[in-house]
Amino acid sequence: MQVSIKDFNVEMKIKTKGIELQIHDQNKHLGDLVVSQSKVIWCKGRTRPANGVALTWPKFIAMMESL
Repeated sequence: MQVSIKDFNVEMKIKTKGIELQIHDQNKHLGDLVVSQSKVIWCKGRTRPANGVALTWPKFIAMMESL
């Protein structure tokens, strides 16, 4: 699995727009993960963030802790 940051500013604090991680497996683009101050968005394949699956931080944390 390869994970890379699409755009990385020098400032470490995540802004409202967030950061976007590209997720690849053996050179196949699986999707992007957008991490912002308010939510986490999974964009399968070439899906845009507006059409991705979004979870607020409390919902994401609850889902991860339930595993």
